[in-house]
Amino acid sequence: MDMLVVQGGCTLRGDVYVDGAKNAALPIMAASILLAGDVRIKRVPDLVDVQTMSLLLQSLGAKVTRSEGSLDIDTRDVASQHADYELVRRMRASVCVLGPLIARFGRASVSLPGGCNIGHRPIDLHLKGLAALGADLRIERGYVIAEASQLRGADVFLGGPGGSTVTGTCNVMTAACLAKGRTIIRAAASEPEVADLGRFLNDAGARISGLGTSTVEITGVEGLTSVTHTVIPDRIEAATFAIAAAATRGEISIHDVRPGQMTSVIEALRAIGVAIHVTDDRIDISASGPLRSVELAALPFPGIPTDTQAQFMALLATVAGISVVTDRVFPDRFMHASELVRMGAAVRREGASVVIDGGGRLTGTSVMASDLRASAALVIAALAADGESQIRRIYHLDRGYARLEQKLNGLGADVFRRPDVATSTKRPHYLQEDSIGNKESEVHLD
Repeated sequence: MDMLVVQGGCTLRGDVYVDGAKNAALPIMAASILLAGDVRIKRVPDLVDVQTMSLLLQSLGAKVTRSEGSLDIDTRDVASQHADYELVRRMRASVCVLGPLIARFGRASVSLPGGCNIGHRPIDLHLKGLAALGADLRIERGYVIAEASQLRGADVFLGGPGGSTVTGTCNVMTAACLAKGRTIIRAAASEPEVADLGRFLNDAGARISGLGTSTVEITGVEGLTSVTHTVIPDRIEAATFAIAAAATRGEISIHDVRPGQMTSVIEALRAIGVAIHVTDDRIDISASGPLRSVELAALPFPGIPTDTQAQFMALLATVAGISVVTDRVFPDRFMHASELVRMGAAVRREGASVVIDGGGRLTGTSVMASDLRASAALVIAALAADGESQIRRIYHLDRGYARLEQKLNGLGADVFRRPDVATSTKRPHYLQEDSIGNKESEVHLD
């Protein structure tokens, strides 16, 4: 297992180019099962999660090859409908094969998903939506067993306590493409990654309207055809670099982005005092002036993404004054807070919020990542801190960021990867409670 060693005190400057969106590529890869033909997906980031989804598709019988940033997927010979626990446990997006398998084969056996340890994330809305389309569903020995002789269109409501379900919308929308009649998904997730999946399906012959809104309408078709699709830019990666530049009081230009999909992040940074200039596919960041404390809330799109909540916390720890960060999507997603405290941040948990008394000195130390975005937050804090930090369990980081240390070093950082001997011993299976009230259990390699 590797760790990152970060020399703090740098100021990020220069140009950085964003990869394709992981959260768009994964459901598109899963949806390729529907096509029974050739699919080419361009601008797919080289990530552990993409490798895991490739292995899952191959376990079902698909052929997956990678070349120069593109994936070629041939699903003609998919014969198995069993998505095994050993693969599905590694990431939550694996559950996105459930809808395509039911739609194409009329049956599926898919393990309940794993993923980052960021709070309770049931798939009841997935099952509710697929059941409305006519699937017979039950859970046996940790697997969702599904059967359907013919899916039929229905009026489906997918709203939940934390807002719309992104992967649930992907599952139901994909399955409805081959259902008889018309399906209306109400309280559908409007995230750009869901809309990108819809465009992929439409290019293959599906009939989907309302993409990017809370009401999506699908008229079922007999089948889909081969297609080539380019994945949208990763708005979370772009936001991470923008926040890192602000935390180090730097000046960078982020290329190959869609600023219109990042409005809430851009406005939040401007509220903090970051100067931002936007063009069609570039964002220029300058944090040379004084920064201000703020109150922020993570919300479903078009709000501030929950996947940037941890990074904003790291930034606000460097900004003088009292800031409050609330997560309305995953109210328990604060396991990184105790690690920021280890670096000198003044942070306290209050329910679904964290109060940050910012502006104090951050110092480098050894910290442990608890999930993907927490890893990014710790890297940002380490860049801004005095001295050296060691960030352990960065397998989380590799799930969502390709070549992060190389990109940061291209902006003037001093980050390198090395084997971490200290984490070679497996942690015990018991709960530990940290200093701000988070309960942390062992997190499997996901």
